[in-house]
Amino acid sequence: MRKTSWSKALLALLLVLLLALAACSGGSEEGEAEGDSGGSDSNKSEDSGKKLYSIDDFSAEKTNEGEAIDGGHLKFGLVTDTAFEGTLNWNFYSGAYDSEVIKWFDEPLLADDENYMYTQDGAATFETSEDGRVFTFTIRDNVNWHDGEPVTAEDWAFSYEVIGHPDYNGVRYGEDFTNVEGMEAYHNGEADSISGIEVVDEKTLKITYKEATPSLLTGGIWPYAMPKHIFEDIPVAKMAESPEVREHPIGFGPFKVETITPGESVVYTKNEDYWQGEPKLDKVTLSVINPTTVVQALETGKVDTVHSFPVDQYPDNAEMSNVEFLGQIDMAYTYIGFKLGTWDKEKKQVKPDPNMKMADVNLRKAMWHAVDNNAVGEQFYNGLRWNATTLIPPSHPEFHDSENPGLAYDPEKAKEILNEAGYEDVNGDGMRENPEGEELVINFASMSGGDTAEPLANYYIQSWKKVGLNVQLLDGRLQEFNTFYDRVGQNGDDDPKVDIFQGAWTVGNDVNPDGLYGRDAIFNFPRYASEENDKLLEEGISEASFDVEHRKEVYNEWQKLMVEEIPVFPTLYRSELVPVNNRVQNYSIAFNWYGRHEISVTQEEPMKAE
Repeated sequence: MRKTSWSKALLALLLVLLLALAACSGGSEEGEAEGDSGGSDSNKSEDSGKKLYSIDDFSAEKTNEGEAIDGGHLKFGLVTDTAFEGTLNWNFYSGAYDSEVIKWFDEPLLADDENYMYTQDGAATFETSEDGRVFTFTIRDNVNWHDGEPVTAEDWAFSYEVIGHPDYNGVRYGEDFTNVEGMEAYHNGEADSISGIEVVDEKTLKITYKEATPSLLTGGIWPYAMPKHIFEDIPVAKMAESPEVREHPIGFGPFKVETITPGESVVYTKNEDYWQGEPKLDKVTLSVINPTTVVQALETGKVDTVHSFPVDQYPDNAEMSNVEFLGQIDMAYTYIGFKLGTWDKEKKQVKPDPNMKMADVNLRKAMWHAVDNNAVGEQFYNGLRWNATTLIPPSHPEFHDSENPGLAYDPEKAKEILNEAGYEDVNGDGMRENPEGEELVINFASMSGGDTAEPLANYYIQSWKKVGLNVQLLDGRLQEFNTFYDRVGQNGDDDPKVDIFQGAWTVGNDVNPDGLYGRDAIFNFPRYASEENDKLLEEGISEASFDVEHRKEVYNEWQKLMVEEIPVFPTLYRSELVPVNNRVQNYSIAFNWYGRHEISVTQEEPMKAE
């Protein structure tokens, strides 16, 4: 068996030393464009001797080998060092791990294609009015909830009514909903119903939008229904914590939830009445697998596959004999965020505060210049993560501005900026004070998880220390996943101790970044807002932006603005790697894959590594 982890102290020391050596050779040049190919070719890095890999060498589709048996039991691993939260409903979940649990038993009514456009291939079809404002949806007759009740237009409308309700306490309400006619009046308690939503008959729903936008067909329509017959007697404020969400949720997907061990595992059985056909598997078990033991779990056959494999462990396990590694450019990026305000719960929008510790853009700019993300991508991830430049990742190649270089690694430039902005070492301790001569300690929140989490956080801290900035881990330790997002504000409660944070975003099908950086987006964790940002985000979904070239120009300007104002700076674009046991057939990690009912296996138990 291959080694999968070292002593954390030794690993931290070696990685920091490797990064220091790589940094001495210089970072990316100013103006160097990041392509959307996914990183470097598979060869040796001239600086470090490390083998680099390219995401171009992977496929998103599993190769089928052998003949499938009837039935079978798939074992699926959720790779995390923490429990999944267990909010198992599309309307209320907020964590990525919960979404992985939900995907096995529930799904959207609308399918999409490789360009993220809604198609007519899902559980519902649709027609659009000439002006693009009115959508008429028809749910297929054979789409039923797991309890046998049909999925109806009332269920789909009910989902909108729950999210728009004044007592709704989830994170979904935003411009995708406020664009529905009558939604704001309903949300404000001024109307008892949503005028723009009409239930035509049992299977037909009509939604009228205030404005036709290019986002509507790429994720701007909420495609999830909610079983009204189950939830209609539960107060909206209590739904998220109800047993119907946490203990025995239902959907209309290919598998039914049989049992849940909170935060640890879920057992599913096949939904024989699934609208696309009876699933080939009899059973699926999802269980939490710690990142430090994921290789062992795969090699011994404890799991067939995982939702995401830690790419830093790939080089030592690339030749694992019992799996095939699938891969694609991830719809995600990691980033460093700066707290620039708070969340106004009453107004449900960000409240910028010019007195925040990180309010000076010069400080933020210097911190970006101080880190070498090319070296991070090579030394920590062997090229399977790579330097990020803008906040629209290359998973959306039509809108990712590959000509925008971001800010290059240049620690001398960082020092120069800090000097000119008045951040000087007043007392001679090697650390800079703020322009008022006061001690400057920057509290850094970073997540636990995997062997690289701690050395990576330490690398950033050391990089900032080299330019004279005293950055300390929040509470002197890494934060576990749920605690981290609570403290940075996923529920609207911003911990005042957090000054900067390292996070990661999975972006949606729609390129529109308003859901992460809009003034009314609770996921806008830096609490950033500006008139220019408002203007560009609005223009990006305007009628003029139905012209793709115009929309590109708008989002290029937005990416440029984010490089200038730096509420966050992107650090790495990411590869998604997923190992799948050789006994598994018809498996895919494509973003528009809705074929879990087709998964099959060729033998009763997972193959073990030789």
